[in-house]
Amino acid sequence: MYRVVVLAGGKGQRLRPYTENLPKPLLKIGSKTLIEYVMSNIKRAGFREIIIATGHLGEQIEGYLGNRWNGIKIEYYREKELEGTAGCLVKMREVLDENFIVVMGDHITTIDLKELYNTHRSRGAMATITLKNHNVIIEYGVASISNNHIERFEEKPTYTFYINTGIYALNRAVLDHVKVGDDFAKDVFPRLLKLGYKLDYYLTDEFWADIGRVKDYEFFRDQLSMIEVFNILK
Repeated sequence: MYRVVVLAGGKGQRLRPYTENLPKPLLKIGSKTLIEYVMSNIKRAGFREIIIATGHLGEQIEGYLGNRWNGIKIEYYREKELEGTAGCLVKMREVLDENFIVVMGDHITTIDLKELYNTHRSRGAMATITLKNHNVIIEYGVASISNNHIERFEEKPTYTFYINTGIYALNRAVLDHVKVGDDFAKDVFPRLLKLGYKLDYYLTDEFWADIGRVKDYEFFRDQLSMIEVFNILK
């Protein structure tokens, strides 16, 4: 039974032209592909068996990693069409552990997946969402208005939000409320809250980066390449 699922089936449309002929998880940041960073963090947590959901150009991922990578046994589930970040799990339900982790194949992070898993199990949660503090600085003065007058004024305030990292620990019972095509954030979690279920969270300050847009990819690619060159030349 698999305890970690890696979602790697997206088309990476926001990263074109880089993803026209290459699946997003195989884009390189420095000397490693995105999915190798994902796999390294999984291995660091002590997990040794995973299932990867592939789709768009998935045969390239399967050919690149094979069925074993640095001691991690890999099985693949190939989406024939887009089934959603949650929807694809419905068809692999029988091979999933009672509690399992879902990660994205295009994130770079040092989040401790073992601690997330243990926290989730100790609380007996149906779903545990990994959250991270994200500060947004407003570069202007902000006014609060009511009854045709200004009640409060703040100069360049900073607002803090809890953002979804796309890393989840789930009980298999969640899949009773999932259908093919569903997305976790857009469909499943709002549905569970509407039905009265409590969603737990795991708050982290570990490094996490979503390589979802061209500017994000180019920034991290260039930064890490520069660091690697520096280490070679020093």
